[in-house]
Amino acid sequence: MSDMTDVPKSGLAKRLPLIAILAVAAIGAFTLRDYLSFETLRDNREALLAFRDANYGLTVGLFVLAYIIIVAFSLPGATIATLTGGFLFATFPGALFNVSAASVGAVLIFMAARWGLGDRLASKMEGSEGAVKKIKDGIDENQWSMLFLIRLVPAVPFFVANLVPALVGVPLSRFAISTFLGIIPGGVVYTSVGAGLGEVFERGETPNLGIIFEPQILFPILGLCVLAALPIVIKALRGKKDA
Repeated sequence: MSDMTDVPKSGLAKRLPLIAILAVAAIGAFTLRDYLSFETLRDNREALLAFRDANYGLTVGLFVLAYIIIVAFSLPGATIATLTGGFLFATFPGALFNVSAASVGAVLIFMAARWGLGDRLASKMEGSEGAVKKIKDGIDENQWSMLFLIRLVPAVPFFVANLVPALVGVPLSRFAISTFLGIIPGGVVYTSVGAGLGEVFERGETPNLGIIFEPQILFPILGLCVLAALPIVIKALRGKKDA
């Protein structure tokens, strides 16, 4: 009798971190949108700069912690947080703070998803047949390429890029490394935009958040996407020749 009651409890306990993240994300989507915004950053810029000048180390610690929480709980405002990193700390070390914090937050939500659902889904996919098995095998054979690709493509939501690898059995170390390296290009671009916010504020304008889609930025990132996808294409072509 005790065995029957222990299993559901342990299953629920494993899912609690993921449930908590999803609950906080849902609440945050409605309650924090007005606070984590460009307008809030603009209105409080002088106070933020004054606090940074008086407490640089503490500012770095609080900023990194806040960024980790935003990413780990998939709260709205990751873009504003990236801009803030550039605004407060310049392109460098701001980009380092942004990329590191985003990577830690991504690893946390990855671990929550893996702990709650990943092992169960992975075991089901191992025993699957047909199209599902082909997808699983394709991901297993091209993990590095797939991980870099979903990080580099701007259209892939960060939340999706964190959850999907956890649910298909990607090793944690591989996920962490590919996440850190894969978000560097976009992270540096938005951090550099944030570093120029002082002039934007003085002109009373808003930053160009679509800069990543401008040719001089987009084409190099697309070039990295092509390099990431190249091993997948080569394997597919070799497979057709062997067939």
